[in-house]
Amino acid sequence: MTEEPFGTSEELHHDRREHGGMPLHPDDDELARRTEQERVEAGVDDYDPDDVPAAPDVPAPDDPTDAEQYREEQAEIKRETEESELYPLTDRHPFPPSHYDKQ
Repeated sequence: MTEEPFGTSEELHHDRREHGGMPLHPDDDELARRTEQERVEAGVDDYDPDDVPAAPDVPAPDDPTDAEQYREEQAEIKRETEESELYPLTDRHPFPPSHYDKQ
């Protein structure tokens, strides 16, 4: 008595009118499904695309530039730049500004 190297959950119903070999009309969908399952089990594919659930209908996240906090921070950056509290790092100013002198 020989066992198949892989387990099948399907019970095969043989038609007694057909010979014992390949059926006259193979089920291509079933063959494709079992082939994909075997590819996943063998590690050739990471997952079976038919087993992946559909993406949920979640709306896209809001634009962060529309938030009040974002606008407040942009206004603060603009104010600090205009008052020379914030400037780009150059040879003349190699370090970020410090506020130790304002204590």
